[in-house]
Amino acid sequence: MRKCTLNSEDIDDLYIQIGRKVKKFREDAGITQLELALLIGHKSVGAISVGELYINKKHFNIEQLAKIANVLNKDIRDFF
Repeated sequence: MRKCTLNSEDIDDLYIQIGRKVKKFREDAGITQLELALLIGHKSVGAISVGELYINKKHFNIEQLAKIANVLNKDIRDFF
């Protein structure tokens, strides 16, 4: 077995990449942040906005990504 060599910058980069892909797929679908938020069960754009931009290290969790993938008709793997 190999020891994990990912550092915190690698993890930050992963969350940034995921947020950018969510934003791209959302915009490609012509859906606003508010519309996406409502479609996945949130009442405001906050979770979508901070997740897309990785503000204060806030990111999408796996449940949110699964819901977003469903709404955007994507495979969850497309975000990685």
